Amino acid sequence: MSKKHYKIETSCPQCGCSAVSHLSAEEIKEKFGDVPNVEMECSECMLKYETTVKKACPEWDKECRLKEERQQ
Repeated sequence: MSKKHYKIETSCPQCGCSAVSHLSAEEIKEKFGDVPNVEMECSECMLKYETTVKKACPEWDKECRLKEERQQ
């Protein structure tokens, strides 16, 4: 059985380049932690920018909120 992967999709506010990654839950936690905003770096213009997890990966954000609701 394969791990579920989530699509992380962002676009650079400076040059408009878009980036797409497919990461497992473990990879997301390792790379970004449990923060509401994530720091990204554009591979074209090298701008570092911040975006919300909700915008970059709505599916992951929804599952995080569902998990928190189940724990309460």
